Amino acid sequence: MDLLFDALDEDKPGAKWRRVFDRNWHAYSRWFIRDGIRARPTYLASLRALRTHMPELLPAYEAIVAAAGDGDLEARFLSMWCPPVYVGGCSQMIIGGATPALIRNYDYSPRLLEGTWLASRFTGKRVVAVVDCLWGVLDGVNEDGLCVSLSFGGRTAAGEGFGIPIVLRYVLEFAANTDEAVAMLRRLPVHMSYSVALLDRAGRHATVYVNPDRPAEVLERRISTNHQHGVEWARHAQTTRSVEREAALETVLATSPDAEAVLGSFLRPPVYQTSYGRGYGTLYTALYRPEDASVELVWPTLRWRQSCADFTEKARTIRYNEGTSNGFGPTFKHGVTPQ
Repeated sequence: MDLLFDALDEDKPGAKWRRVFDRNWHAYSRWFIRDGIRARPTYLASLRALRTHMPELLPAYEAIVAAAGDGDLEARFLSMWCPPVYVGGCSQMIIGGATPALIRNYDYSPRLLEGTWLASRFTGKRVVAVVDCLWGVLDGVNEDGLCVSLSFGGRTAAGEGFGIPIVLRYVLEFAANTDEAVAMLRRLPVHMSYSVALLDRAGRHATVYVNPDRPAEVLERRISTNHQHGVEWARHAQTTRSVEREAALETVLATSPDAEAVLGSFLRPPVYQTSYGRGYGTLYTALYRPEDASVELVWPTLRWRQSCADFTEKARTIRYNEGTSNGFGPTFKHGVTPQ
């Protein structure tokens, strides 16, 4: 399967973002109402949740809804308040030392990844992020050097709260460091379980376990896969090899390597996965460096660097193949610059 990764630079939601919306809205809207439209909160309930928990984000939310056409369903979806449940994979490691870094693999189905890499200033602060749900964040960095990424927490619990992509958007828009980000994650309700990795320019880091049925928990852990303190959803952990990936990364961490050495382990099994047909293949590896607010998206034969200060619009098409003999899934077609 081919997947387009599209790097876009647009401070406020405009014509470029609208093209992303038009390309993805049919699939997103079908997913959003898959349980029936009455299963989703009303617009007023969604707006009330944003006003209560993320009031600073309201102007950006209103701008994104306007760019989407001001429809009721669009506004409810873009609030990300109590969306349908969904699960994924992912591995993360925070690296300390003189040049701290955050590395993560995003494991999911290539059919379900939006593929938008967006540089924006929705609230005035420069943010570069891989986008989900049209303006939410899977992982990203802001101009202050705060880096953030997520991994699914491996629990079936679901409750009243926000989808994690809008939570990470809020963190990158309004937090300047790890302590500020942690304070936000402690108070924001989430609808499912996630492990959030945080790293700032001063090297301060945290892994935060957020859950719909438990208070947020802040740990010094540097590694997270798809379980938290222990495996609670055995079938998911077995399918995604969560324990094996964690053990492999713990072995790497014990040798105190630098970011480049660690990066190699993210590009090899068991951390690198090729079960694309089952929805748990590695779609990209991201290497974040808070010192210069930069990020590289990495595949076995390609590295693509951007930063908050230097972001270039470009598109690359990546082809994913189900588990190959050498353990690597993607092959690459030539990139094209969007017109």
